[in-house]
Amino acid sequence: MLKVTPNFHFRGQGKQAIELYKRAFGAKVKVLIDNSDANPEDLIDGGPGDLIYHAEIYIGEQRLTLTDDIDAPIPNTQPLSLLVTFETAEDVKRAYEIMADGATIIYEMQRTPYSSCFVSLVDRFGMRWELMTEQTER
Repeated sequence: MLKVTPNFHFRGQGKQAIELYKRAFGAKVKVLIDNSDANPEDLIDGGPGDLIYHAEIYIGEQRLTLTDDIDAPIPNTQPLSLLVTFETAEDVKRAYEIMADGATIIYEMQRTPYSSCFVSLVDRFGMRWELMTEQTER
């Protein structure tokens, strides 16, 4: 079966990002391998052991993978975002309050024709998120 899994690349702050996502979304860590536990030949940057070699977290039923690529020759841009859909506007607001610290707000929290509560931001680790309800009543 073909699956698409969002894969986040951090610049040495992967563990801090996981803690943020646990608080905001109730993310569950399924796998966390530090550089110190990886095969040294597999390491791109040879960085310190406290960096993430490979991690898998779940937000609801969605699997995300994460790694720290401190020396990878890639720009730190946001061409990918994750859309997290909540049951109520209060749930969106609670997650937003946690995520907003150090974030750049792309679209302020608002009601839209398709959502009672929508907000878009880039978190302090450079990851873009959209938080919303999937209806207009709650």
